[in-house]
Amino acid sequence: MIGEAALTRRAGSPTATNAAAQRNRTLFRRHYDFLMRDNTTKSNRNSGTQTNDASEIRMTEQLDSVLGKVDANNADALDRLFALLRIQSISTDPDYAEHCKTAANWCSDTMNAIGLKSQVIATEGHPMVVAHDRDSVPEGTPHVLFYGHYDVQPPDPLDLWSQDPFEPTLVEDPANGQIIIARGAQDNKGQLLTFLEAVRAWREVTGETPCAISVLLEGEEETGSPSLPAFLAAYKDELKTDFALVCDTGQWNKDTPAVTTMLRGLAATEIVVRGPDRDLHSGMYGGPAANPIRILAKAMASLHNDDGSVAVNGFYDGVAELSDQQAQQWNALNFDSSAFLGDIGLSQPAGETGRSALEQIWARPTLEFNGVTGGYQGTGTKTIIPAEASAKITCRLVPDQNPEAILDNIEAHLKKQIPADCSIEFLYRHSGRAIGFDTSAAPIQAAAKALEAEWETPAVLMGCGGSIPIVTSFKEVLGIDSLLVGYGLDDDRIHSPDEKYNLKSFKKGARSWVRIIDELSKLGHKSQ
Repeated sequence: MIGEAALTRRAGSPTATNAAAQRNRTLFRRHYDFLMRDNTTKSNRNSGTQTNDASEIRMTEQLDSVLGKVDANNADALDRLFALLRIQSISTDPDYAEHCKTAANWCSDTMNAIGLKSQVIATEGHPMVVAHDRDSVPEGTPHVLFYGHYDVQPPDPLDLWSQDPFEPTLVEDPANGQIIIARGAQDNKGQLLTFLEAVRAWREVTGETPCAISVLLEGEEETGSPSLPAFLAAYKDELKTDFALVCDTGQWNKDTPAVTTMLRGLAATEIVVRGPDRDLHSGMYGGPAANPIRILAKAMASLHNDDGSVAVNGFYDGVAELSDQQAQQWNALNFDSSAFLGDIGLSQPAGETGRSALEQIWARPTLEFNGVTGGYQGTGTKTIIPAEASAKITCRLVPDQNPEAILDNIEAHLKKQIPADCSIEFLYRHSGRAIGFDTSAAPIQAAAKALEAEWETPAVLMGCGGSIPIVTSFKEVLGIDSLLVGYGLDDDRIHSPDEKYNLKSFKKGARSWVRIIDELSKLGHKSQ
Protein backbone atom coordinates (compact mmCIF):
# COMPACT_ATOMS: atom_id res chain seq x y z
CA MET A 1 0.00 0.00 0.00
CA ILE A 2 1.09 3.60 -0.44
CA GLY A 3 1.44 4.03 3.31
CA GLU A 4 4.09 1.36 3.42
CA ALA A 5 6.30 2.66 0.63
CA ALA A 6 9.64 3.07 2.30
CA LEU A 7 13.23 2.06 2.45
CA THR A 8 13.47 -1.60 3.35
CA ARG A 9 16.48 -2.20 5.53
CA ARG A 10 17.88 -5.57 6.33
CA ALA A 11 20.83 -4.74 8.55
CA GLY A 12 23.64 -7.25 8.75
CA SER A 13 22.81 -9.02 5.47
CA PRO A 14 25.96 -10.95 4.51
CA THR A 15 27.70 -10.55 1.21
CA ALA A 16 27.75 -13.43 -1.23
CA THR A 17 31.24 -14.38 -0.04
CA ASN A 18 30.23 -14.38 3.63
CA ALA A 19 27.10 -16.36 2.81
CA ALA A 20 29.18 -19.03 1.07
CA ALA A 21 31.56 -19.21 4.00
CA GLN A 22 28.64 -19.52 6.40
CA ARG A 23 27.20 -22.38 4.37
CA ASN A 24 30.60 -24.15 4.44
CA ARG A 25 30.79 -23.81 8.22
CA THR A 26 27.25 -25.12 8.52
CA LEU A 27 28.10 -28.14 6.38
CA PHE A 28 31.21 -28.83 8.49
CA ARG A 29 29.23 -28.76 11.75
CA ARG A 30 26.60 -31.06 10.30
CA HIS A 31 29.29 -33.44 9.04
CA TYR A 32 30.94 -33.47 12.47
CA ASP A 33 27.61 -34.31 14.10
CA PHE A 34 27.12 -37.04 11.55
CA LEU A 35 30.42 -38.69 12.53
CA MET A 36 29.67 -38.55 16.27
CA ARG A 37 26.24 -40.18 16.09
CA ASP A 38 25.15 -43.80 15.73
CA ASN A 39 25.44 -44.87 12.10
CA THR A 40 21.83 -45.95 11.77
CA THR A 41 20.39 -42.91 13.49
CA LYS A 42 22.63 -40.52 11.60
CA SER A 43 21.58 -41.92 8.25
CA ASN A 44 17.88 -41.53 8.91
CA ARG A 45 18.20 -38.15 10.51
CA ASN A 46 20.52 -36.32 8.16
CA SER A 47 19.79 -37.65 4.69
CA GLY A 48 17.11 -35.06 4.02
CA THR A 49 19.26 -32.24 5.38
CA GLN A 50 22.22 -33.25 3.27
CA THR A 51 20.02 -33.42 0.21
CA ASN A 52 18.72 -29.91 0.89
CA ASP A 53 22.25 -28.58 1.45
CA ALA A 54 23.48 -30.15 -1.75
CA SER A 55 20.50 -28.73 -3.61
CA GLU A 56 21.19 -25.27 -2.20
CA ILE A 57 24.82 -25.47 -3.26
CA ARG A 58 23.83 -26.55 -6.76
CA MET A 59 21.35 -23.67 -7.01
CA THR A 60 24.00 -21.17 -5.88
CA GLU A 61 26.52 -22.54 -8.36
CA GLN A 62 23.88 -22.41 -11.08
CA LEU A 63 23.04 -18.79 -10.29
CA ASP A 64 26.71 -17.86 -10.33
CA SER A 65 27.07 -19.54 -13.73
CA VAL A 66 24.14 -17.58 -15.15
CA LEU A 67 25.52 -14.32 -13.78
CA GLY A 68 28.86 -15.17 -15.32
CA LYS A 69 27.16 -15.76 -18.65
CA VAL A 70 25.55 -12.30 -18.49
CA ASP A 71 29.00 -10.79 -17.94
CA ALA A 72 30.47 -12.82 -20.80
CA ASN A 73 27.67 -11.62 -23.09
CA ASN A 74 28.14 -7.91 -22.28
CA ALA A 75 29.82 -6.89 -25.53
CA ASP A 76 27.32 -8.77 -27.70
CA ALA A 77 24.43 -7.46 -25.60
CA LEU A 78 25.58 -3.88 -26.22
CA ASP A 79 25.76 -4.59 -29.95
CA ARG A 80 22.21 -5.91 -29.84
CA LEU A 81 21.01 -2.81 -27.99
CA PHE A 82 22.71 -0.52 -30.50
CA ALA A 83 21.03 -2.39 -33.37
CA LEU A 84 17.60 -1.84 -31.79
CA LEU A 85 18.36 1.81 -31.02
CA ARG A 86 19.15 2.48 -34.68
CA ILE A 87 15.56 1.65 -35.63
CA GLN A 88 13.54 4.88 -35.74
CA SER A 89 10.37 3.46 -34.17
CA ILE A 90 8.59 6.77 -33.56
CA SER A 91 5.00 5.72 -32.89
CA THR A 92 3.28 9.10 -33.03
CA ASP A 93 4.30 9.89 -36.64
CA PRO A 94 2.61 7.82 -39.41
CA ASP A 95 5.68 8.34 -41.58
CA TYR A 96 7.56 5.97 -39.26
CA ALA A 97 5.03 3.13 -39.28
CA GLU A 98 7.38 0.86 -41.24
CA HIS A 99 10.14 1.56 -38.76
CA CYS A 100 7.82 0.44 -35.96
CA LYS A 101 7.16 -2.80 -37.84
CA THR A 102 10.90 -3.27 -38.24
CA ALA A 103 11.39 -2.83 -34.49
CA ALA A 104 8.60 -5.30 -33.71
CA ASN A 105 10.14 -7.87 -36.06
CA TRP A 106 13.59 -7.28 -34.56
CA CYS A 107 12.24 -7.96 -31.06
CA SER A 108 10.40 -11.07 -32.22
CA ASP A 109 13.43 -12.42 -34.08
CA THR A 110 15.62 -11.77 -31.05
CA MET A 111 13.31 -13.69 -28.72
CA ASN A 112 13.04 -16.57 -31.20
CA ALA A 113 16.84 -16.69 -31.30
CA ILE A 114 16.91 -16.90 -27.50
CA GLY A 115 14.57 -19.88 -27.66
CA LEU A 116 11.18 -18.34 -26.96
CA LYS A 117 8.26 -18.83 -29.35
CA SER A 118 7.46 -15.32 -30.54
CA GLN A 119 5.03 -13.81 -33.01
CA VAL A 120 4.20 -10.34 -34.28
CA ILE A 121 0.47 -9.63 -34.12
CA ALA A 122 -1.11 -6.84 -36.15
CA THR A 123 -3.44 -4.30 -34.53
CA GLU A 124 -5.31 -1.22 -35.73
CA GLY A 125 -2.11 0.66 -34.95
CA HIS A 126 1.43 -0.62 -34.49
CA PRO A 127 1.95 -4.37 -33.95
CA MET A 128 2.22 -6.23 -30.66
CA VAL A 129 4.90 -8.83 -30.00
CA VAL A 130 3.95 -11.84 -27.85
CA ALA A 131 6.30 -14.63 -26.81
CA HIS A 132 6.25 -17.67 -24.51
CA ASP A 133 9.10 -19.85 -23.34
CA ARG A 134 7.07 -23.08 -23.00
CA ASP A 135 3.82 -24.60 -24.16
CA SER A 136 2.50 -25.35 -20.68
CA VAL A 137 3.41 -24.40 -17.12
CA PRO A 138 4.30 -27.28 -14.79
CA GLU A 139 2.57 -27.43 -11.42
CA GLY A 140 4.43 -25.31 -8.88
CA THR A 141 6.28 -23.19 -11.45
CA PRO A 142 5.56 -19.45 -11.22
CA HIS A 143 4.48 -17.82 -14.49
CA VAL A 144 5.31 -14.17 -15.19
CA LEU A 145 4.41 -11.77 -18.00
CA PHE A 146 7.13 -9.26 -18.88
CA TYR A 147 5.96 -5.98 -20.44
CA GLY A 148 7.96 -3.41 -22.35
CA HIS A 149 7.59 -1.13 -25.38
CA TYR A 150 9.73 -0.77 -28.49
CA ASP A 151 8.36 2.62 -29.61
CA VAL A 152 10.05 5.92 -28.80
CA GLN A 153 9.31 9.62 -28.63
CA PRO A 154 10.22 11.92 -31.54
CA PRO A 155 13.78 13.25 -31.15
CA ASP A 156 12.86 16.91 -31.74
CA PRO A 157 14.38 19.42 -31.35
CA LEU A 158 17.22 17.88 -33.31
CA ASP A 159 19.53 20.89 -32.95
CA LEU A 160 19.78 20.27 -29.20
CA TRP A 161 21.25 16.79 -29.63
CA SER A 162 25.02 16.41 -29.45
CA GLN A 163 24.81 13.66 -32.10
CA ASP A 164 22.45 11.76 -34.38
CA PRO A 165 19.70 10.52 -32.00
CA PHE A 166 19.45 7.22 -33.87
CA GLU A 167 23.17 6.51 -34.01
CA PRO A 168 23.89 5.28 -30.46
CA THR A 169 27.19 6.26 -28.91
CA LEU A 170 29.03 5.21 -25.78
CA VAL A 171 30.62 8.22 -24.09
CA GLU A 172 32.26 9.02 -20.77
CA ASP A 173 30.23 11.10 -18.33
CA PRO A 174 31.85 12.70 -15.24
CA ALA A 175 28.93 11.83 -12.95
CA ASN A 176 27.88 8.44 -14.31
CA GLY A 177 30.87 6.82 -15.98
CA GLN A 178 30.14 5.37 -19.41
CA ILE A 179 26.70 6.22 -20.77
CA ILE A 180 24.73 5.25 -23.88
CA ILE A 181 23.29 8.24 -25.77
CA ALA A 182 20.41 7.65 -28.19
CA ARG A 183 16.67 8.08 -28.45
CA GLY A 184 15.19 5.13 -26.56
CA ALA A 185 18.45 4.32 -24.75
CA GLN A 186 16.53 4.19 -21.50
CA ASP A 187 12.87 4.56 -22.47
CA ASN A 188 12.33 1.72 -23.14
CA LYS A 189 14.70 -0.19 -25.39
CA GLY A 190 17.59 -0.35 -22.96
CA GLN A 191 15.28 -1.33 -20.13
CA LEU A 192 13.47 -4.13 -21.98
CA LEU A 193 16.74 -5.60 -23.22
CA THR A 194 18.01 -5.98 -19.65
CA PHE A 195 15.28 -8.57 -19.17
CA LEU A 196 15.79 -10.33 -22.49
CA GLU A 197 19.53 -10.59 -21.82
CA ALA A 198 18.79 -12.16 -18.44
CA VAL A 199 16.49 -14.72 -20.08
CA ARG A 200 19.16 -15.38 -22.72
CA ALA A 201 21.77 -16.12 -20.04
CA TRP A 202 19.46 -18.47 -18.13
CA ARG A 203 18.64 -20.44 -21.26
CA GLU A 204 22.26 -20.61 -22.44
CA VAL A 205 23.37 -22.04 -19.09
CA THR A 206 20.43 -24.22 -17.99
CA GLY A 207 18.24 -24.60 -21.07
CA GLU A 208 15.32 -22.71 -19.53
CA THR A 209 14.43 -20.17 -16.87
CA PRO A 210 13.24 -21.42 -13.46
CA CYS A 211 10.07 -19.35 -13.99
CA ALA A 212 7.71 -19.69 -16.93
CA ILE A 213 8.16 -16.58 -19.05
CA SER A 214 5.71 -14.78 -21.32
CA VAL A 215 6.49 -11.46 -22.97
CA LEU A 216 4.30 -8.63 -24.29
CA LEU A 217 5.97 -5.77 -26.16
CA GLU A 218 3.90 -2.96 -27.64
CA GLY A 219 4.60 -0.16 -30.07
CA GLU A 220 2.17 2.54 -28.94
CA GLU A 221 3.06 3.28 -25.33
CA GLU A 222 4.32 6.75 -26.20
CA THR A 223 0.95 7.59 -27.81
CA GLY A 224 -1.31 6.35 -25.03
CA SER A 225 -1.56 2.67 -26.08
CA PRO A 226 -4.80 3.06 -28.11
CA SER A 227 -4.72 -0.53 -29.41
CA LEU A 228 -3.90 -2.14 -26.08
CA PRO A 229 -7.35 -2.40 -24.40
CA ALA A 230 -8.89 -4.35 -27.28
CA PHE A 231 -5.76 -6.49 -27.61
CA LEU A 232 -5.72 -7.43 -23.92
CA ALA A 233 -9.40 -8.31 -24.05
CA ALA A 234 -8.89 -10.52 -27.12
CA TYR A 235 -5.78 -12.27 -25.79
CA LYS A 236 -6.47 -12.26 -22.05
CA ASP A 237 -6.50 -16.05 -21.76
CA GLU A 238 -3.11 -16.33 -23.44
CA LEU A 239 -1.59 -13.45 -21.46
CA LYS A 240 -2.94 -14.27 -17.99
CA THR A 241 -0.10 -15.22 -15.65
CA ASP A 242 0.62 -15.07 -11.92
CA PHE A 243 1.80 -11.46 -12.15
CA ALA A 244 3.40 -8.99 -14.56
CA LEU A 245 6.93 -7.61 -14.63
CA VAL A 246 7.23 -4.01 -15.83
CA CYS A 247 10.65 -2.50 -16.52
CA ASP A 248 9.66 1.09 -17.25
CA THR A 249 10.57 2.69 -13.92
CA GLY A 250 13.71 3.88 -12.15
CA GLN A 251 16.13 3.54 -9.28
CA TRP A 252 16.48 5.67 -6.17
CA ASN A 253 19.90 6.77 -7.44
CA LYS A 254 22.64 5.36 -9.65
CA ASP A 255 23.91 3.07 -6.90
CA THR A 256 20.64 2.21 -5.13
CA PRO A 257 17.99 -0.05 -6.68
CA ALA A 258 14.28 0.34 -6.17
CA VAL A 259 10.93 -1.36 -6.50
CA THR A 260 8.11 1.04 -7.36
CA THR A 261 5.06 0.31 -5.25
CA MET A 262 2.72 3.17 -6.16
CA LEU A 263 1.79 4.99 -9.36
CA ARG A 264 -0.31 8.12 -9.54
CA GLY A 265 -3.45 8.16 -11.62
CA LEU A 266 -4.37 10.67 -14.31
CA ALA A 267 -7.29 12.92 -15.26
CA ALA A 268 -6.89 15.05 -18.38
CA THR A 269 -8.94 17.53 -20.36
CA GLU A 270 -8.56 20.45 -22.78
CA ILE A 271 -10.70 23.55 -22.51
CA VAL A 272 -11.53 26.19 -25.13
CA VAL A 273 -12.94 29.58 -24.10
CA ARG A 274 -14.75 31.42 -26.89
CA GLY A 275 -15.78 35.08 -26.95
CA PRO A 276 -16.36 37.26 -30.04
CA ASP A 277 -17.29 35.56 -33.29
CA ARG A 278 -14.00 36.59 -34.92
CA ASP A 279 -10.61 38.10 -34.05
CA LEU A 280 -11.05 41.80 -33.30
CA HIS A 281 -8.89 44.93 -33.72
CA SER A 282 -7.64 45.61 -30.21
CA GLY A 283 -7.78 49.37 -30.73
CA MET A 284 -11.37 49.38 -31.97
CA TYR A 285 -12.75 46.83 -29.51
CA GLY A 286 -10.27 46.70 -26.62
CA GLY A 287 -12.07 47.43 -23.37
CA PRO A 288 -15.75 46.72 -24.04
CA ALA A 289 -15.18 43.38 -25.80
CA ALA A 290 -14.47 40.31 -23.70
CA ASN A 291 -10.97 38.91 -24.26
CA PRO A 292 -10.94 35.06 -24.12
CA ILE A 293 -7.27 35.02 -23.08
CA ARG A 294 -7.99 37.19 -20.06
CA ILE A 295 -11.05 35.10 -19.18
CA LEU A 296 -9.05 31.89 -19.55
CA ALA A 297 -6.18 33.24 -17.42
CA LYS A 298 -8.60 34.22 -14.65
CA ALA A 299 -10.33 30.83 -14.81
CA MET A 300 -7.00 29.00 -14.65
CA ALA A 301 -5.85 31.08 -11.68
CA SER A 302 -9.06 30.21 -9.84
CA LEU A 303 -8.12 26.51 -9.81
CA HIS A 304 -5.47 27.00 -7.09
CA ASN A 305 -5.47 28.61 -3.68
CA ASP A 306 -2.70 30.89 -2.46
CA ASP A 307 -1.20 28.03 -0.43
CA GLY A 308 -0.74 25.94 -3.58
CA SER A 309 -3.63 23.59 -2.91
CA VAL A 310 -6.25 22.89 -5.56
CA ALA A 311 -9.43 24.95 -5.12
CA VAL A 312 -11.82 22.59 -6.92
CA ASN A 313 -14.63 21.28 -4.75
CA GLY A 314 -14.11 17.63 -3.76
CA PHE A 315 -10.64 17.44 -5.26
CA TYR A 316 -9.13 15.92 -2.11
CA ASP A 317 -11.93 13.43 -1.44
CA GLY A 318 -10.34 10.09 -0.61
CA VAL A 319 -6.82 11.50 -0.15
CA ALA A 320 -5.20 10.07 2.99
CA GLU A 321 -2.77 11.98 5.17
CA LEU A 322 0.65 10.52 5.81
CA SER A 323 0.87 8.49 8.99
CA ASP A 324 3.67 9.24 11.44
CA GLN A 325 5.32 6.00 10.35
CA GLN A 326 5.13 6.99 6.70
CA ALA A 327 6.64 10.38 7.41
CA GLN A 328 9.48 8.83 9.41
CA GLN A 329 10.21 6.28 6.70
CA TRP A 330 10.29 8.85 3.93
CA ASN A 331 12.36 11.26 6.00
CA ALA A 332 14.90 8.45 6.43
CA LEU A 333 15.52 8.57 2.68
CA ASN A 334 17.19 11.98 3.14
CA PHE A 335 15.70 13.33 -0.07
CA ASP A 336 17.44 16.61 -0.96
CA SER A 337 14.70 18.95 -2.19
CA SER A 338 17.16 21.77 -2.89
CA ALA A 339 19.31 19.56 -5.11
CA PHE A 340 16.18 18.16 -6.76
CA LEU A 341 15.09 21.68 -7.76
CA GLY A 342 18.62 22.84 -8.46
CA ASP A 343 19.07 20.12 -11.07
CA ILE A 344 16.27 21.71 -13.12
CA GLY A 345 17.37 25.32 -12.59
CA LEU A 346 14.93 26.20 -9.78
CA SER A 347 15.38 27.08 -6.12
CA GLN A 348 12.00 28.03 -4.61
CA PRO A 349 9.63 25.23 -3.50
CA ALA A 350 6.18 25.42 -5.09
CA GLY A 351 3.08 23.29 -4.62
CA GLU A 352 1.22 22.83 -1.36
CA THR A 353 2.64 24.80 1.55
CA GLY A 354 3.90 22.57 4.34
CA ARG A 355 4.27 19.47 2.15
CA SER A 356 7.71 18.11 1.35
CA ALA A 357 8.72 17.62 -2.27
CA LEU A 358 8.75 13.84 -1.84
CA GLU A 359 5.28 13.83 -0.27
CA GLN A 360 3.95 15.99 -3.10
CA ILE A 361 5.37 13.68 -5.77
CA TRP A 362 4.39 10.37 -4.18
CA ALA A 363 1.34 10.97 -2.03
CA ARG A 364 -0.43 14.18 -3.05
CA PRO A 365 -2.62 14.93 -6.09
CA THR A 366 -1.83 17.84 -8.39
CA LEU A 367 -3.50 19.94 -11.08
CA GLU A 368 -1.15 21.26 -13.75
CA PHE A 369 -1.40 23.28 -16.97
CA ASN A 370 0.44 21.58 -19.82
CA GLY A 371 -0.17 24.07 -22.61
CA VAL A 372 -1.89 27.39 -23.26
CA THR A 373 -2.74 28.91 -26.64
CA GLY A 374 -4.61 31.96 -27.85
CA GLY A 375 -4.27 34.79 -30.34
CA TYR A 376 -1.32 35.52 -32.58
CA GLN A 377 1.67 33.17 -32.16
CA GLY A 378 3.94 34.41 -34.96
CA THR A 379 6.94 36.72 -34.95
CA GLY A 380 6.34 40.31 -33.94
CA THR A 381 3.02 41.84 -32.88
CA LYS A 382 -0.50 41.52 -34.20
CA THR A 383 -2.91 43.79 -32.33
CA ILE A 384 -5.98 41.59 -31.92
CA ILE A 385 -8.43 40.36 -29.37
CA PRO A 386 -8.63 36.64 -30.23
CA ALA A 387 -11.90 34.85 -30.74
CA GLU A 388 -10.79 31.95 -28.52
CA ALA A 389 -8.10 30.66 -26.16
CA SER A 390 -7.40 27.17 -24.88
CA ALA A 391 -5.54 25.28 -22.19
CA LYS A 392 -4.57 21.65 -21.58
CA ILE A 393 -5.01 20.42 -18.02
CA THR A 394 -3.86 17.21 -16.35
CA CYS A 395 -4.24 16.03 -12.78
CA ARG A 396 -2.01 13.44 -11.14
CA LEU A 397 -4.04 11.46 -8.64
CA VAL A 398 -3.40 9.17 -5.67
CA PRO A 399 -5.20 5.98 -4.57
CA ASP A 400 -8.89 6.27 -3.65
CA GLN A 401 -9.48 9.36 -5.80
CA ASN A 402 -12.20 9.10 -8.45
CA PRO A 403 -10.87 10.55 -11.74
CA GLU A 404 -14.27 10.94 -13.39
CA ALA A 405 -15.71 12.74 -10.38
CA ILE A 406 -12.72 15.07 -10.37
CA LEU A 407 -13.19 15.90 -14.05
CA ASP A 408 -16.88 16.58 -13.38
CA ASN A 409 -15.95 18.96 -10.56
CA ILE A 410 -13.32 20.75 -12.67
CA GLU A 411 -15.90 21.33 -15.40
CA ALA A 412 -18.43 22.67 -12.89
CA HIS A 413 -15.81 24.96 -11.34
CA LEU A 414 -14.64 26.41 -14.66
CA LYS A 415 -18.14 26.98 -16.04
CA LYS A 416 -18.77 29.36 -13.13
CA GLN A 417 -15.83 31.51 -14.24
CA ILE A 418 -17.14 32.22 -17.76
CA PRO A 419 -19.21 35.37 -18.57
CA ALA A 420 -22.73 34.85 -19.88
CA ASP A 421 -21.91 36.01 -23.41
CA CYS A 422 -18.88 33.69 -23.71
CA SER A 423 -18.67 29.89 -23.73
CA ILE A 424 -16.38 27.10 -22.63
CA GLU A 425 -15.98 23.72 -24.32
CA PHE A 426 -14.26 20.61 -22.96
CA LEU A 427 -12.73 18.87 -25.96
CA TYR A 428 -12.01 15.50 -24.35
CA ARG A 429 -11.45 13.74 -21.06
CA HIS A 430 -9.03 10.91 -20.31
CA SER A 431 -8.61 9.26 -16.94
CA GLY A 432 -7.01 6.40 -15.07
CA ARG A 433 -6.98 5.49 -11.40
CA ALA A 434 -3.90 5.51 -9.20
CA ILE A 435 -2.66 2.16 -8.03
CA GLY A 436 -0.70 1.01 -4.99
CA PHE A 437 0.72 -2.39 -4.06
CA ASP A 438 1.16 -4.11 -0.72
CA THR A 439 4.89 -3.89 -0.01
CA SER A 440 4.72 -7.07 2.06
CA ALA A 441 3.61 -9.05 -1.02
CA ALA A 442 5.90 -11.98 -1.79
CA PRO A 443 6.98 -10.83 -5.30
CA ILE A 444 7.98 -7.40 -4.01
CA GLN A 445 9.95 -8.88 -1.14
CA ALA A 446 11.61 -11.40 -3.48
CA ALA A 447 12.64 -8.62 -5.88
CA ALA A 448 13.96 -6.46 -3.05
CA LYS A 449 16.07 -9.37 -1.79
CA ALA A 450 17.48 -10.04 -5.26
CA LEU A 451 18.24 -6.36 -5.89
CA GLU A 452 20.04 -6.01 -2.59
CA ALA A 453 22.19 -9.04 -3.41
CA GLU A 454 23.21 -7.49 -6.74
CA TRP A 455 23.67 -3.85 -5.74
CA GLU A 456 24.94 -4.58 -2.21
CA THR A 457 22.60 -2.01 -0.69
CA PRO A 458 18.97 -2.29 0.43
CA ALA A 459 16.38 -1.65 -2.26
CA VAL A 460 14.11 1.37 -1.81
CA LEU A 461 10.39 0.58 -2.01
CA MET A 462 9.20 3.87 -3.40
CA GLY A 463 6.33 5.74 -4.96
CA CYS A 464 6.30 7.28 -8.41
CA GLY A 465 4.81 10.58 -9.49
CA GLY A 466 4.04 9.30 -12.97
CA SER A 467 1.45 6.95 -14.40
CA ILE A 468 1.81 3.65 -16.27
CA PRO A 469 -1.68 2.85 -17.60
CA ILE A 470 -0.76 -0.72 -18.55
CA VAL A 471 -0.43 -1.57 -14.85
CA THR A 472 -4.07 -0.68 -14.27
CA SER A 473 -5.05 -2.59 -17.42
CA PHE A 474 -3.25 -5.70 -16.23
CA LYS A 475 -5.21 -5.52 -12.99
CA GLU A 476 -8.60 -4.79 -14.53
CA VAL A 477 -8.42 -7.04 -17.63
CA LEU A 478 -6.05 -9.85 -16.66
CA GLY A 479 -6.65 -9.76 -12.91
CA ILE A 480 -2.94 -9.68 -12.08
CA ASP A 481 -0.73 -7.35 -10.07
CA SER A 482 2.54 -5.97 -11.39
CA LEU A 483 6.10 -5.91 -10.09
CA LEU A 484 7.71 -2.62 -11.15
CA VAL A 485 11.49 -2.77 -11.36
CA GLY A 486 13.56 -0.49 -13.57
CA TYR A 487 17.04 0.97 -13.75
CA GLY A 488 16.37 4.46 -15.07
CA LEU A 489 17.60 7.65 -13.40
CA ASP A 490 16.25 11.17 -13.09
CA ASP A 491 19.09 12.51 -15.24
CA ASP A 492 18.47 10.09 -18.15
CA ARG A 493 16.71 12.89 -20.06
CA ILE A 494 13.98 10.64 -21.41
CA HIS A 495 11.74 12.40 -23.97
CA SER A 496 14.47 15.07 -24.24
CA PRO A 497 17.54 15.62 -26.40
CA ASP A 498 20.59 13.49 -25.52
CA GLU A 499 18.57 10.78 -23.78
CA LYS A 500 20.98 8.44 -22.05
CA TYR A 501 21.22 5.16 -20.13
CA ASN A 502 24.09 4.39 -17.81
CA LEU A 503 26.13 1.41 -19.01
CA LYS A 504 26.16 0.31 -15.37
CA SER A 505 22.35 0.32 -15.36
CA PHE A 506 22.29 -1.82 -18.50
CA LYS A 507 24.80 -4.36 -17.23
CA LYS A 508 23.62 -4.61 -13.65
CA GLY A 509 20.00 -4.43 -14.79
CA ALA A 510 20.46 -7.72 -16.66
CA ARG A 511 22.24 -9.27 -13.66
CA SER A 512 19.45 -8.03 -11.39
CA TRP A 513 16.80 -9.72 -13.53
CA VAL A 514 18.77 -12.97 -13.35
CA ARG A 515 18.60 -12.78 -9.56
CA ILE A 516 14.95 -11.68 -9.52
CA ILE A 517 13.93 -14.58 -11.76
CA ASP A 518 15.77 -16.91 -9.39
CA GLU A 519 13.97 -15.53 -6.32
CA LEU A 520 10.57 -15.48 -8.01
CA SER A 521 10.98 -19.14 -8.96
CA LYS A 522 10.77 -20.00 -5.27
CA LEU A 523 7.29 -18.52 -4.82
CA GLY A 524 5.24 -21.27 -6.46
CA HIS A 525 2.49 -21.15 -9.07
CA LYS A 526 -0.96 -19.69 -8.34
CA SER A 527 -3.99 -21.75 -9.25
CA GLN A 528 -5.75 -20.11 -12.18
